[in-house]
Amino acid sequence: MTRAISETTSTRTESELGYASYRLGEYQFSRDRNFVRIDWGKAAHLIPVDQFMAALARDIGWKFLYGWIFFDDVFGTVNHYGQVEVFAGKHNPAYIQASVAHAETFPTEEILAVFRAMTQDWISEGYDPLAVPTQTGSAVGPKGKPASVSLTRGFTTPARRLLGMSGDAQPRSDAAGQPINPSFADLTFDKPEVTVEPGFEGQLHAVNVFDHIARSEVTWIPSTVSATRDSLFCMSSEEHMLPVTHGNDRPEWFIQLTDEIHWTIQDKDTGSARGRVIMRAGDVCAMPADIRHKGYAPRRAMLLVLENACAELPELYARGALPPYPVEF
Repeated sequence: MTRAISETTSTRTESELGYASYRLGEYQFSRDRNFVRIDWGKAAHLIPVDQFMAALARDIGWKFLYGWIFFDDVFGTVNHYGQVEVFAGKHNPAYIQASVAHAETFPTEEILAVFRAMTQDWISEGYDPLAVPTQTGSAVGPKGKPASVSLTRGFTTPARRLLGMSGDAQPRSDAAGQPINPSFADLTFDKPEVTVEPGFEGQLHAVNVFDHIARSEVTWIPSTVSATRDSLFCMSSEEHMLPVTHGNDRPEWFIQLTDEIHWTIQDKDTGSARGRVIMRAGDVCAMPADIRHKGYAPRRAMLLVLENACAELPELYARGALPPYPVEF
């Protein structure tokens, strides 16, 4: 049985385990009890199913983020902002040398439709790829009941005004009774004291953003906490390890707010090691535009990321009009 997902590039078929398989251009995606298999004619690749789903859920939620998302050292996506490249082995020297590397580009909405269909069919009740490791559950085994947990939570509840101000109609996690994550139990969450001059009531407000982020049950999902034109401050809580390796198409600044995160740094094109960074509370560093990085947090930590969302930046860095690093010492 075949049912169309897209008229041009993708189809869906059922497997004997109850899981659907999906076709996207030359790619065939299927899963068994333990692994996701990606086949593109020239070669095939296996990724553990829990690793694949944790990466896939974030790739969808981030709308493919800035630049490269490596699911592992073979497979991933590149955001071209309106289109998305799906690659297999393109940034792996062994696959390139064997002439089996492959890449195809699809409209963003088309690849989103196929990837979302995968999450809906391949994730069963009891498994949550966005949760902390102790609450994730297992992705392995035969297909079960459809998952009831939302895979878009943490991505889709923007504030209309500063949190807590009149007019911010979206319910905040603290107002909804979401508890402080146990990993942040040792922090203090004093509320800011604000004194307003007469005539400015309702126009000035402050929040303890630690109090807000500490209640997040999801990890490695940056939330934009301020936006000034193209300058974005994004804050998130991190625990265990980043489920993807992120390849930059522009520099981004990391400001460590609590605890520590260990970062492995690799060459973006080859994956060869370039360094290791250990960030502790108060540290600041920049991830250049020519690297890929993966984070490891021994315990839950808070990270603030400064992103420049200027649409012209990827092309400027790609053709060498700007150096890949923001500061020259």
